[in-house]
Amino acid sequence: MPRPRSRRDANLRRQLAYSAARMIAEDGAAYATAKQNAARQADIADANLLPDNQEIEEALREYQELYQKDDQPAHLRHLREVAVKVMREFEGFRPALVGAVLSGTAGQFSDVNLQLYTDDPKSLSIFLLNKRYRFEEGTKRVQRGGRFDEVPQISLEVDDVTVTMTVLDPDDERSAARMRAEDETPSRARLAEVEALLARELNP
Repeated sequence: MPRPRSRRDANLRRQLAYSAARMIAEDGAAYATAKQNAARQADIADANLLPDNQEIEEALREYQELYQKDDQPAHLRHLREVAVKVMREFEGFRPALVGAVLSGTAGQFSDVNLQLYTDDPKSLSIFLLNKRYRFEEGTKRVQRGGRFDEVPQISLEVDDVTVTMTVLDPDDERSAARMRAEDETPSRARLAEVEALLARELNP
């Protein structure tokens, strides 16, 4: 059974979350890197005192509302426009938007992160070549059940934005969780959902 947090521990976690959020918002740091740097600056070695990603995301939303409210919404809207443009182009690969562009915490340093689903990754490479995209190929480590696998990952530039596409197979699509348990916010969104999200921004 987890040990109850003291008020001091809770305040320290919140402080670390805000420090990490500032690094993400101002420097484009990844969550894990920002968390580690915040702990190092505060001279904290106890992993139990580190905030989780949800706590950091909440702090990031507050930071953006306080210090980036004039710029962040425009960055987010541009990223979502790029997401829609790419998802339309790659519609045959059943794209889903994930990450900060979907959750609303993306800023000027953020990538657009998509998941593509196909049982023939070579067909995606052929599609990219036929469309004359300049792209980079890599891999990403993903968890499937109790194991970790390497899957293809494609990066390309669209309208000065990096778009990172993780290539998964249809079994991943069927088994992926559609909702977050905490708040029922979609953890991934299809093209129609992203279009609707963008339309609400443009016509509040």
